[in-house]
Amino acid sequence: QVQPVESGGGLVQAGGSLTLSCVASGNMFDYNSMGWYRQAPGRQRELVAEITGGGRTNSGDSVKGRFAISRDDVESTVSLTLSKLKPEDTAVYYCHVEVRGMDYWGEGTLVTVYS
Repeated sequence: QVQPVESGGGLVQAGGSLTLSCVASGNMFDYNSMGWYRQAPGRQRELVAEITGGGRTNSGDSVKGRFAISRDDVESTVSLTLSKLKPEDTAVYYCHVEVRGMDYWGEGTLVTVYS
């Protein structure tokens, strides 16, 4: 069993920055990917950014050039640095981990961007 736990959400002014962190406890051996999704009110959950065990990254078009993902395999953490934030980035951000074909989700952390 793997349990991701997010931290770092909050209220930030448009144009500002924020860093989210996720620690995944449990057996993370041979994980497939770690990453972040988000869900805004009334919208479907969407990919923000993810990084595979091999180091390949993938991110949503709306965040390219603004958000950066990084990981620490020793600590089983994945971080997301959000820059140049826009009000439309307001959402609950979820940490996602895929390990041996199983999906694990954190409970989410709210990011609110005000203009």
